[in-house]
Amino acid sequence: MSHKIAVIGDKDSVLAFKMLGFEVFFASDASQASKQLEELAKENYGIIFLTEQLGIHMPEVLERYNERITPAIILIPNRTGTNNFGEERFANDVERAVGIKLV
Repeated sequence: MSHKIAVIGDKDSVLAFKMLGFEVFFASDASQASKQLEELAKENYGIIFLTEQLGIHMPEVLERYNERITPAIILIPNRTGTNNFGEERFANDVERAVGIKLV
């Protein structure tokens, strides 16, 4: 069984992912993104990319999925750039998993 890949974020930031064959879902705020992420998690999505700018406002939702194998929630910058939230979260996940601090 293969898993699908989704991207959640503002239209200008995620529309290009459609060309890569990813399913794209638009969200203008963290509440909308959280509801969409919860729906996708119930379906056959293995990876869900989420813009950092939305993810930073939904830490409790992200924390809930840290312990699950799927879907993997990966934070990406939006069209305006990064706020380093995704990088910090990744470094913390690696440190928790293998005991090595990357930065």
